[in-house]
Amino acid sequence: MALDMLREMDAFVSVAHKRSFVTAARALGRSPSAVTRAIQALEDHTGAKLFNRSASAVTLTEAGERLLPHAERLLDVQRDAADELAALTGSAQGWIRIAAPEALACRVLPQVLSGFCAKHRQVTVDVQYSDEALDPLQGRFDFVIRGAFAQSSELIGYPLWGYRRHLYASPEYLAREGTPEGIDALQGHSLILHTAPRILKAWHFCREGSISSFRPQPRLRLGSGVAVLHSTLAGAGIARLADWLAEPEVRAGRLVRVYPDYHLTSSSGQDPQMHAVYPTGEVPARVRELLQAVRAARPQQSKKP
Repeated sequence: MALDMLREMDAFVSVAHKRSFVTAARALGRSPSAVTRAIQALEDHTGAKLFNRSASAVTLTEAGERLLPHAERLLDVQRDAADELAALTGSAQGWIRIAAPEALACRVLPQVLSGFCAKHRQVTVDVQYSDEALDPLQGRFDFVIRGAFAQSSELIGYPLWGYRRHLYASPEYLAREGTPEGIDALQGHSLILHTAPRILKAWHFCREGSISSFRPQPRLRLGSGVAVLHSTLAGAGIARLADWLAEPEVRAGRLVRVYPDYHLTSSSGQDPQMHAVYPTGEVPARVRELLQAVRAARPQQSKKP
């Protein structure tokens, strides 16, 4: 009964933060019907209606608003208890909830998670893949992996690995459309633009410390980094991709680096970095170990021109 109550509280807190049963279910790795049943069971136990539900919105009732801070504290206590037991037994246990860009489902994380879960059989890892810049506080994630450039906030940053961006195209595309000579020649090509977590107005090309800017007019705008990669592999056009994602395809002969003497940076010439962010406070040992495993698995990068 106690475990059932914890699962019900977990579902309640997630729906309260997400304002959606479907989104909460996706974040928890459960089905929407299972989350709905958990909320119904919690409402039966408390004897109070916790949510107002309509076709357009899910909002907390007064009873739900009063219950929410207590439910959050209960889940925090449960997590702290799991950490204390892990310290006593010398083995990690409990839940780890993280979020990461979709591209990490293609590289790095599958291998890391396989090894981590084989080593820690008492730990359940819940991963939400999204290219949006999710907030670990709002989403109740232990940490969120992000790319590009760290933003100052109340969150703690944990660097994972630096990388470079280049332009890539498939050999088939370049054979059909020709290889552009000079940055301005991109105007005549099909360009693919990644629109998440934000739309970039310009690409900044760096060579030997000198920066040239170009405003891409995309033929394809895609909200998924994985979709950008696969569209580029399919010959749809030229795309800006991270070297750790694209270089294995170059070595396999499926992609070609366009303008090999250039890499793409911020407007000030900075290279991006994969990093994790998490709320302030003590990080459980199991979470620290997973972070260290991700950092240790840094992928092979392109050679610097």
